[in-house]
Amino acid sequence: MNLVATINFLLIAGVIQGFLFNLVTLFFRKKLTKAIWFLNLTVLFLSLNNLQAWIRENGYSSDILFIKQLEVPWYVLMFPFFYLFLVHFLKVENKVKDYLKLTLAVFFLEVIFRIFLIGFVYYYIPNNDTTIISRYTAFEEIINLIYCLFIFGQALILVFRKQKLYNYILTYDYINWIKLFLKLCCIVLFCWVLAVVFFNITGNRDAYLLLRFTDSLILYWIGYQGFYRYNVVNDRIMLRKSITTNKALQVADSQIKSRQDKVDFINEKHQKEFEELNSFIISNQLYTDPYLSMESLAEKQKISVSHLSKLINSFSNYNFSDYINSLRIEQAKKLLDDDSFDQYTIVAIGLESGFNSKSTFYTAFKKFTSQTPSQYRDVIQ
Repeated sequence: MNLVATINFLLIAGVIQGFLFNLVTLFFRKKLTKAIWFLNLTVLFLSLNNLQAWIRENGYSSDILFIKQLEVPWYVLMFPFFYLFLVHFLKVENKVKDYLKLTLAVFFLEVIFRIFLIGFVYYYIPNNDTTIISRYTAFEEIINLIYCLFIFGQALILVFRKQKLYNYILTYDYINWIKLFLKLCCIVLFCWVLAVVFFNITGNRDAYLLLRFTDSLILYWIGYQGFYRYNVVNDRIMLRKSITTNKALQVADSQIKSRQDKVDFINEKHQKEFEELNSFIISNQLYTDPYLSMESLAEKQKISVSHLSKLINSFSNYNFSDYINSLRIEQAKKLLDDDSFDQYTIVAIGLESGFNSKSTFYTAFKKFTSQTPSQYRDVIQ
């Protein structure tokens, strides 16, 4: 299998996956929010664009002039609709322009103009010479490239320069995946610019091979990441509201334990200090902060780090990390025990309990319960 055949295979495989993603999302998700709609439309337009390219490159297009020359500019919708997903994911839809009307106007005007141009060639150009259509296609692509670069620039400004607008979401998702996606988009746009330049110089459509390859790879990635992250963030928002308002879901004061090898430190005064520390952490749910440290906690309590460490080691029977994780695990168990939270993902529960990743949550849960969170939920159900 040569390079062209391999890229064409990846192209059509990505198209199939994109369509499957749309079908699964539309038919198996009960509620479709605007963010999910825009994400699905982004994947759909990218899939349609790649399918159209695959049909053209493999010679499956009809010989009928209208069908052969009707190249729908799906690509002009991809970046604007991902930007719309981004706007709704970050919940800043009332703070920035969405460019939806402008995008749809550009798209439909280009389609209508192309239809009239094809009709003009069919009725008025001798031998139906399509040179004028080819020149228009090249011009149209340059205009669309400039427009997509503009929209992409707005996305970069929003993510990297206007973080104050979405501080709310940053408490649920550090959006590193979005920043990575934007970096990948830089590669795609660079390949697009190269393709346009080389094609207009040489007239060889092989200039688009690299662009097709990067398009295919990004299609595999965008749907899963966007859908998965959006679900986790929404689950975390709902979980946090429930945990905040429902005291029954909050961790109870943990049982005081003492270590016999710390007899010289164990006394009534220190035990009272630990009880106050323990109540302070639990009542303020400090354990839900994934970046809670001994230094920050000691500063809050106005005691030394070494004294804080001795209190925790002596009366909880854990070191600081295990002590905080034990509270997080108790929080997670309460959420997993409650039937009203069955619709939330285990990952969202772990993150809202204070863990900073799925892997650290699963590792800690297995350490304290000898079960994975999934096994624990299956048993209680």
